[in-house]
Formats: sequence, C-alpha cells, structure tokens
Amino acid sequence: MAALVDTNVLVYRFDSRDPQKQYAARDVLRGGLLAGTLRIPHQALVEFVSAATRRVANGAPLLPAADAWHEMQNFMTVYPVLYPTADVLRTAVHGAALHGLSWFDAYMWAYAEVFGLDELLSEDFQDGRLYGRVRARNPFA
Repeated sequence: MAALVDTNVLVYRFDSRDPQKQYAARDVLRGGLLAGTLRIPHQALVEFVSAATRRVANGAPLLPAADAWHEMQNFMTVYPVLYPTADVLRTAVHGAALHGLSWFDAYMWAYAEVFGLDELLSEDFQDGRLYGRVRARNPFA
C-alpha cells in the first residue's frame, strides 16, 4: 500500500523535543523505505526546510540551514518525489471546497489523490477519515 508523507513526519524525524514522535517518524520513514511504499511531495520538501530552520522555543532551529538542505537532498535521493501538476492544483481546489481543508492541507491531499496513493501520513488530518480515495492516518496517534 503506497502512502504520501506529510511535512510533519519529516520534521519530527529531527525534533528531539518530543522523543515519541521522533521515534515514530523514524519508524515510518525506515519502514516505508524498506518496503518502497512512501512518496514525498515536492511541497513537503520545501516546507521541511522552512520548518527545520525556523527558530523553536529555545531560540535555535531544529537544524542549521546547511544540514536541512542536506537532509532534503537525502530525502530526494532515497524516496520518490512527486511534483505538482495541473491536476494536483485542480484537485486541491476541489478538496479545499469539498472537504473544508486549509489550502496547504488540500494541496498535500491532492498529491495522494491524483497519484493514486492509498494513505496520507499526517497529524494534520482526521485519523482514519477517508478523503476521496485517500485514507488519512496519524502515525503519532
């Protein structure tokens, strides 16, 4: 079963402030790599660098910029990356209206819907809910 990985899974992989989520993210990414089932949307890679280099509670980012770019390249090397298409954009508009999703969540979901993926792994969607043909699963629940 193929799954799309949302940005939060990528970010938690490097966030030691929540060891349980960090472990879960590592487990999801490792398992998906071994099984060849995970896909990463272009959007998640861009958001990952932004989130990982943003200052957190202690004033420091999760990763220095050079490390965040390096990790983005690692993700691109080991996982298939999905790029936006006109169909993804149209589907995101439809998803925002139909499912009441924020623009960024609708766009994330649209990748999974258009590319025929079974699951969307994210903490930002209702766990277990079916959005179109895609089931949301919260790997941190």
